[in-house]
Amino acid sequence: MNSFKLNKIAVMGLLITSAIISTLAVTPALAGKGRGPVLTVVTTALSADEARELTYMREEEKLARDVYLSLYEQWHAVIFSNIASSEQRHMDALEKKLEMYNLTDPVVNESTIGEFTNSDLKALYTTLLESGSITLIDGLRVGATIEEIDIIDIQNAIELTSHIDMITVYQNLQEGSKNHLRAYVKSLEVLGVTYTPQHISQELFDAIMEL
Repeated sequence: MNSFKLNKIAVMGLLITSAIISTLAVTPALAGKGRGPVLTVVTTALSADEARELTYMREEEKLARDVYLSLYEQWHAVIFSNIASSEQRHMDALEKKLEMYNLTDPVVNESTIGEFTNSDLKALYTTLLESGSITLIDGLRVGATIEEIDIIDIQNAIELTSHIDMITVYQNLQEGSKNHLRAYVKSLEVLGVTYTPQHISQELFDAIMEL
């Protein structure tokens, strides 16, 4: 065997040995037990601003759910029930992030409608419910308004965070809010009502409607 082949074999042996040593270093407790390495993912803590946004968004999604559940009880329009179920999934996604980052959940009792830790959201819930309880059309307008507010607040949360996992969750929520907005606007159109955006720009509203 020539020297080139010997050197090549030696290098390969060194690489294999290094790989084995690295694996054992990652999971020394499992070495020799027939189990693969366990990779530990280190989660970088959220900043104070990121934590505040996440906590707020968790309750804001509850606000949307609670308003829609209440409006469904009053108007028995299935759109409220369907979107309330979607808002519950949004709440669940944010709850998982609170747990992941070891943050206190502001939602004390998830099953209690109209209960909020944030006093501003409590007041907003009352105002929106009163407005949406006048007529079905008013209820649909309130739904569209809530989704507009969500779109804005979620975008602010996206711009604030540097965590990819949080951006992904927020983007999913935002797409859901766009779908909900379209649903409410189309329901109003069926009733002969043209909805005008109250919080987002007309340009953004038109872009969402065209999707």
